[in-house]
Amino acid sequence: MLGEGIPESRSAYGTELRQRREAAGLTQEALSQRAIMSRTHIAHIEAGRRKPSLEDARRLDQVLETGGFFERFLPTLTPRSLADYFAEAAGLEQQAIMIREYASSLVPGLLQTEAYARAVLRTYYPPRTDEACDRVVVTRLERARIFDDPVRPVMWFLLDEAVLWRPVGGPATMAEQLRHIAELGNRERIRVHVLPFAAGAHPLQEASSVMLMWFEDAAPIIYAEGLHTGNIVDLPFAVHQCQTLYDQALGDALSHEESLALIAAVTEEYAHVA
Repeated sequence: MLGEGIPESRSAYGTELRQRREAAGLTQEALSQRAIMSRTHIAHIEAGRRKPSLEDARRLDQVLETGGFFERFLPTLTPRSLADYFAEAAGLEQQAIMIREYASSLVPGLLQTEAYARAVLRTYYPPRTDEACDRVVVTRLERARIFDDPVRPVMWFLLDEAVLWRPVGGPATMAEQLRHIAELGNRERIRVHVLPFAAGAHPLQEASSVMLMWFEDAAPIIYAEGLHTGNIVDLPFAVHQCQTLYDQALGDALSHEESLALIAAVTEEYAHVA
């Protein structure tokens, strides 16, 4: 279910809303009409899939006469660490029907091989224990099981050319990693596009990592990551703007076939010196 990976605080908030709505004798449709919200949005809040806005909370308090309960407890729905944000995003990506991801300098976690992932983790500060690294690697490899489904999600990866040339873990590790990307790129539902250095400045250049996800029963979202930060955004305007920027950058990228050819050429260079 889409609820996998949902923080407990958001799930509890949704349960409270459902209980108070039912106690008031209202259906989701009736509440949506009185609170000037869509029934689908209320359903997502009750299921813990969406965080209500401040105005949403205030309207719910007014209609349900809850004395400001939903507004007061709204801050508890905001995760406070990258780990919390990522746990939710990881759960959502398993339920997405389409994922489009951009990476500026490192191979996205979903595409990483074990050796590449360990090389990335060795750069963290403060250093992680071997046990902690093992847990993260296992999590990344388990996320990659998303590729086992032959139909969905449809996935597009937009990689800055810097991703190919940054020698994480050394030539042998990079050769293995790029072969892995090329193998995945030969599957019909996975497309890989490289944004070449020759493209110059592009609309996504200030982002380090951006993932857009679409679902069958929920609105699309953005997951953006930075240094020790992560953020899930579901505001329609923000999602639309991010999609537009992604499409603009994609227009400057190499085609899928050209990208796989470049990846193969770079792989040979790494293999030659490994």
